[in-house]
Amino acid sequence: MTTTPPPPGATTIQIDGRWYVLATGARAEEQPHALKRDALFAVFDRRGDIVPWEGGDQGLYLEDTRYLSHCELLLDGARPLHLNSAVKQDGSVQVVELMNPDLQRGGVVVVPKGTVHLVRRKRLVDGLCHETLRLANHGLEPVHLTLTLQFAADHADLFEVRGMQRDRRGEHTPVEIGPDRLTFGYTGLDHRRRRTVVQFIEGTVTQLGAEGARFEIDLAPGQRTERQWQVACLADDRDVPAMRSIGEADRAGMRGVRTEVPGRCRVVSSHPMLNRWLERSASDLEMVTTQLPTGPFPFAGVPWYCTTFGRDGLLTAHQCLWLRPELARGVLSFLAATQATEEDPATDAEPGKILHEARACEMAATREVPFARYYGSIDSTPLFVVLAHAYWQRTGDLAFLRQLWPHVQAALQWIDRYGDRDGDGYVEYARRSSDGLIQQGWKDSHDSVFHADGRMASPTIALCEVQGYVHAAKLGAAAMAEALGQTQDGQRWRADAAALQARFVRDFWSDRLRLYVLALDGDKRPCEVPTSNAGHCLWSGIASPEHARAMAERLLEPDLFSGWGVRTLGEGQVRYNPMSYHNGSIWPHDNALVCEGLARYGQTDAALALLTAAFDTSLQFEDSRLPELFCGFPRRDGEGPTRYPVACSPQAWASGSLFGMLAGCLGITFTPGARRLALQAPRLPEFVDWLRIEDLAVGDARVDLLLQRWRDSVGVEVTRRVGEVDVVVQI
Repeated sequence: MTTTPPPPGATTIQIDGRWYVLATGARAEEQPHALKRDALFAVFDRRGDIVPWEGGDQGLYLEDTRYLSHCELLLDGARPLHLNSAVKQDGSVQVVELMNPDLQRGGVVVVPKGTVHLVRRKRLVDGLCHETLRLANHGLEPVHLTLTLQFAADHADLFEVRGMQRDRRGEHTPVEIGPDRLTFGYTGLDHRRRRTVVQFIEGTVTQLGAEGARFEIDLAPGQRTERQWQVACLADDRDVPAMRSIGEADRAGMRGVRTEVPGRCRVVSSHPMLNRWLERSASDLEMVTTQLPTGPFPFAGVPWYCTTFGRDGLLTAHQCLWLRPELARGVLSFLAATQATEEDPATDAEPGKILHEARACEMAATREVPFARYYGSIDSTPLFVVLAHAYWQRTGDLAFLRQLWPHVQAALQWIDRYGDRDGDGYVEYARRSSDGLIQQGWKDSHDSVFHADGRMASPTIALCEVQGYVHAAKLGAAAMAEALGQTQDGQRWRADAAALQARFVRDFWSDRLRLYVLALDGDKRPCEVPTSNAGHCLWSGIASPEHARAMAERLLEPDLFSGWGVRTLGEGQVRYNPMSYHNGSIWPHDNALVCEGLARYGQTDAALALLTAAFDTSLQFEDSRLPELFCGFPRRDGEGPTRYPVACSPQAWASGSLFGMLAGCLGITFTPGARRLALQAPRLPEFVDWLRIEDLAVGDARVDLLLQRWRDSVGVEVTRRVGEVDVVVQI
């Protein structure tokens, strides 16, 4: 069954340059609610409905397939009036309060508005969406209501939802109507059978039909009643689960909820709004993280990227490494297990290369899109080595390092053999897959790499930040090799890193920009445009100290710094557009990397300016949730930042940004194999008087720290110590 066709002007999402997400119409002004539990996620409107013509991304999804495309609650054929709605902290429960509008029969109002209070409570649990509807009559007279629920299941592939047109699709089967359930079936071109089963508590439904359910409800004054149903997303021959009661759904839903975990590091401050941002970031990180057989992995973002992405997972895990090292271990384990072992031009795979993204949807299985396992990112492979080294530094886990080492070696071999395509010492890209990504850095929209006159850069393309990642990977590999007794390899990689840094500083620096250029094109001509990419060269450590000092000033000049953050592209450039995806917008994770990089080079005032701007931004977004990106318009008095219409929210590396910024500004470092924690010239922003870090693991010891700001310095007090651990503050 398909959804009702949307009216003219409704929102649809389509791909430009094949894989770039665009909005081609106005969506509902209200921000939708995203829920996620394990691999199941949903996007509902504020009434708890799925109304696709109000928002093209609304639906209930599993494995990048929309199992429910329409779910609408009506009273006597009218939508209830919205009172309030919220998503609970763990991100898997939505609670919505509604009331009836004036209900007329024969031109006479028979139920005045506000007589009946309705509470919808949805919970995602074990591959199900369970819902309870409670109704209460607050009037003085009995009321009769006809309540209908309209359902449809288009089983659309996520890439269809995003706007891709398909020449043909699989086959929908007629809706099966049982005494207590509706079954919507679809057999895809991948020969998999998918079913959406809507079940009701037996005996509560007045009538079931192909379009949904009808309830006839009578309520005396003061009387309350409830109805329950659940939606199951079933693939292949999975059995229909038993109908749960609300208590069973809640008990199942509470299992595995990890918003407050005994023994997990916690951060709290003197500022209540910073605490709200900290709590939201931690909660969103839990929400997007999915337990895989290899361990926890932060899925990239809801709704478009709710799956494993190499680059996103690696950077998110790095941001959170100091307080959640188990996340890095899970990311590394999964990416090692999916590391490419052979060449496959159709998926841009080469031996040793690290995964870009994986999809389990119909269009991936039929190769209508190349993303079943796709390897078209130039930076995931060096970042894999960077995170492996950082994880070992953080934990001293030599046993895991030995287990991971063959994969690290394979990644380094890929860097030298396949990454450097023309032997010039730089890692560059040119897609091999005809359907793959044109641009393969983190700014992967098709128009993101260009020259100052606006001409697109010709491949092969060597991005500035990628050279920094490779430099950090080689240095990290050297340290790991030496720890494993492979001194000769360590010396070779250190020499490689030094040579790369010398070349890079010579070839990429622009005196005119006072920044590193965006890239070198296939003819080794510099793309001399001011971008945030240059800031990543601070994060990785490839920048020279004198260049870092110049960049600290340059990155905060008005063409790059909007007041809300550093733009992806400087204002005034030919391709600058503050409403674009990568050519003038602001990305929280991008700013976090720049912030960490500035602090690394001792430019802490500039780093604190970015942290403060990000804090100010968090105050402007609902629930202090930073989205994937927002528009790059200049900051104006009395106005907040301008939202980007199809940004993922929540999004993994946006959720991790605060933790990365704090790690940078506090100068937190660990010594592998030793119970030693160092804070190098720690600083706190002016809006924070004190910060408390509780249950920070250092080896098998734990420590609580109280950091108090004194003008331009920070006092550090150890308030609790369990086990042997040294805490060193370096000024």
